[in-house]
Amino acid sequence: MGIEFTARESAALYELLAQSTTDIILKTDREGFIRYASPAIERTGLVMPDLLIWPHLLDLADPACAPSIAAAHNAAIDGWQATDWTELCARTPEGEERSFAVRMCGLADDSERIYGTLTVMRCVEEMRTLEERLFAAEMTDPLTGLTNARAFNAMLQHLVADHAEGCLAILDIDHFKAITLRHGQSVGDRLLVAFADLLRKLMRTEDILSRIGSESFGILMPETGLGQAEELIRDVIDALAQIGQPIAPGEPLLTASAGLARIDHTIDTTIKSAELAVFFARSRGRNCLELADGKWRA
Repeated sequence: MGIEFTARESAALYELLAQSTTDIILKTDREGFIRYASPAIERTGLVMPDLLIWPHLLDLADPACAPSIAAAHNAAIDGWQATDWTELCARTPEGEERSFAVRMCGLADDSERIYGTLTVMRCVEEMRTLEERLFAAEMTDPLTGLTNARAFNAMLQHLVADHAEGCLAILDIDHFKAITLRHGQSVGDRLLVAFADLLRKLMRTEDILSRIGSESFGILMPETGLGQAEELIRDVIDALAQIGQPIAPGEPLLTASAGLARIDHTIDTTIKSAELAVFFARSRGRNCLELADGKWRA
């Protein structure tokens, strides 16, 4: 069943939303003079808190975008429907530029005469920041801070689509599941973080590092020949074997097994080649590198 609000309840609800939202809520008259602005406008620095007379809507806009704002205001005055989002570039009294997305709708009295507009100004910078945070959360492994499997597949697909030269390495921490079963997930998490830090230290800035599975890491090396890629990955395996300490007396040293393949014509064949190389590295004793072309390196 639908819920209806009385006029007093609607006004209270509007006031509550206007006071709490980070969006700027404006009321204007038919000519575009601002009659009300929510407190958020003060936090943006567009107007001074002690302003006695509100400016015209166009006074907030940079001259370059004033025509589009005026057109949106006229459209809202001419009809009931909300306008599309329009860009508004503003400048604070201190000269700082701010970008907003603006949407308006007409306000009508009991006689259905439109007497002004209700405007929402949404800060574009805040929207972009939120989008960037959401993107980072969606594409980042929260434990290691490396990109995750989804991002890895997207980047590999991009390289394949561009017919880019390069190599893919997949590295698995040896005996990882046995370690976590025996010593707990927290110990396993510390190993993953330490291994990710080692990769950051030893790999180049142009290499793309990702955690693609429980104990699996993928490294994309664009514009890198097989010989150079082999040296880079072997350095990682050797470094881990040198610095890795047993979790407990009698346990094996911490090591990793790796498979290396050239970036192929499809993402599936590239990944399968590297995964098959990892399988052979494990079957031959672990703590080694296997190349997809069959040339094994201990």
